Amino acid sequence: MEETLKILVVDDDEVDRMAVRRALKQAGVSMELSEVGVCNDAISTLKTTTYDCVFLDYRLPDADGLTLIQKLRALEIKVPIVVLTGQGDDQIAVELMKAGATDYLSKAKVSSEILAQVLRNAIRVHRAEMQAALAHQQLKESNEQLLRKNQELERQRQQIHLQNLRLLEASRLKSQFLATISHELRTPMNAIIGFSQILLRPKFGQLTNQQKDMVERILNNGKHLLMLLNEVLDFSKLEAGRLELKPELFDLTKIIDATVAEVSSLAEVKNLSLFVQTELENSLVFNDSSRIQQILVNLLSNAIKFTESGSVWVEVSELPTNDIAITVRDTGIGIASRDFKLIFEAFRQVDQSITRKYPGTGLGLAIVDSLVKMMDGKIILKSQLGVGSMFRIELPRQITLSTTKLDDNALKYDNDYIICSAQNPHQSHTESSQNLHKYHSESNRVSMGSPNVRF
Repeated sequence: MEETLKILVVDDDEVDRMAVRRALKQAGVSMELSEVGVCNDAISTLKTTTYDCVFLDYRLPDADGLTLIQKLRALEIKVPIVVLTGQGDDQIAVELMKAGATDYLSKAKVSSEILAQVLRNAIRVHRAEMQAALAHQQLKESNEQLLRKNQELERQRQQIHLQNLRLLEASRLKSQFLATISHELRTPMNAIIGFSQILLRPKFGQLTNQQKDMVERILNNGKHLLMLLNEVLDFSKLEAGRLELKPELFDLTKIIDATVAEVSSLAEVKNLSLFVQTELENSLVFNDSSRIQQILVNLLSNAIKFTESGSVWVEVSELPTNDIAITVRDTGIGIASRDFKLIFEAFRQVDQSITRKYPGTGLGLAIVDSLVKMMDGKIILKSQLGVGSMFRIELPRQITLSTTKLDDNALKYDNDYIICSAQNPHQSHTESSQNLHKYHSESNRVSMGSPNVRF
């Protein structure tokens, strides 16, 4: 169905208006035609009614076509205007188009075909201009909205940056406070431990069994508190980037044996079997022996603490990449896969309640993680609830001096350093009957000819 067009003819000459009306009808244009003879009537009509096109005679009694176009534009009345000019008015028509007219046509050339073509072109051009103007307006609004969002994002970025600076300062003050408190508490704690040891020496007098038991409790609790203080102090140094490794050449087997002997009493209390298996052709490594021992103590202490029955294994082997692998496995309670990342966070424990069964600061694994990163190594964790856990530390046989200082991001969890999988930690090791027999039969010695340690 053809569109019905609303057309306004502005011309004071009745004959000219009739000629336009007749030409449009002959062209078959479906239309509602309105006619006015003066400029003021045209303005009044266009203020109240929307038209698809206006045919405008340039010469009107009360004003010329240029004045009418200027007034319409000032009133922001947008409508396609075709100027009908007389003989010799072509130059004037060009000026009218510059002012805003859509097209012009000489009255002498008015015919049904030409007038219909001019009408269609004028409407098409006007609608295209309106769409372009609308798109431009939408683009302008979008740009303004984007600008406001960018300004808001910049404001938020500045707030986040400021907040980060505050958090960094708070973290620095916290680390400084922890280091200061830990250092200050170590002096009286060492005194408590020292005097307790003196009281237990026979040359200072015999104690009754009850007194001896009380002093031993003081000594054991003092050592435990000192260990916790040392953990907090080490962590504060790591977090502040002030802890540096002191690499030296040492026999890893001796460190392993000494560390296992140190924690053996903890296993004996819980009737746990503690096995050591080393497979090293060359047991010499260049690293910080005290920090290696600290890593192993933390892993073994955790394994024993979270194992109620069964065994704990320490396995040391060489890797093809000239790295050393130290593995600690247990038959403990295991770790849920959802908690794999959490256990490496500082002060974080799976059970955070004050009535938790397993005490501690929650710094052991965070310290292990940081030290391993400083040594340019990685941690592999495999665990299943109710089955047990395996922590595998892979370290280069020889660390470089550039890796002996912790950078600012070292305490952040990174999958490049910690590889976790929710697997049975014993399936890929010596848990089948054949391999277990082989383990016992060939584990009667530690490398370098040392006897295998079983507690």
